[in-house]
Amino acid sequence: MNTAAPVSLVTGANRGIGRETARQLAALGHTVLLCGRRAQDAEQAVADLAPGVSGTLLPYRLDVTDADSVDALARSVDEEFGRLDVLVNNAAINYDTARRAVSVDLGEVRRTLETNLFGAWRTAQAFLPLLRRSAHARLVNVSSESGSLEHMSGGTPAYGVSKAALNALTRKLADELLAERILVNAVCPGWIATDMGGPGGEPVERGAASVVWAATLPDSGPTGGFFRHGEPLAW
Repeated sequence: MNTAAPVSLVTGANRGIGRETARQLAALGHTVLLCGRRAQDAEQAVADLAPGVSGTLLPYRLDVTDADSVDALARSVDEEFGRLDVLVNNAAINYDTARRAVSVDLGEVRRTLETNLFGAWRTAQAFLPLLRRSAHARLVNVSSESGSLEHMSGGTPAYGVSKAALNALTRKLADELLAERILVNAVCPGWIATDMGGPGGEPVERGAASVVWAATLPDSGPTGGFFRHGEPLAW
């Protein structure tokens, strides 16, 4: 393992955009901590991807809704690496296109927020001490234009509200960490052909490239922004 390589952690990385983001970061030479809710899923993803990349892929179990799971992994990363250079909050659930805000069960909304908002928030807080030890820390929240207030319409209520809240969290963290030179941005990968996005979207490689762009910004790069393919989106 190259101890000088950037250390990057990607949540929800056993499939879809998270998996491809992990692959692309590893191809750039990063040591990537590929996280999944089930250890066996993370291990299988690493077994499938590792032969084709130049960096290091390591599987970890991480349930972002479980504070003990998040804290345990933060301790492990501290002990093994002593720092974290990139945190990609990718884990998300429940693209609830069939639901309406006027009638959706609020229990479902709470469960969605627990992963999509509080999971990212919890993970950011837990790993912030390790990000502070990096000379070039980057925090990327994988969001969606479903959370853009300017373009928001009805439908997909739990997911859309959770991503709007994640965008707000991005702004808060970016401002509070500005003096520490930790760049924090939200990225909408776009409509991507994944299990969540469904057929007809762009290739997963293109969506993940948007995330990797934000994860590898130069020190002069933006912070507190909302982007797709490196271009700003309306909040």
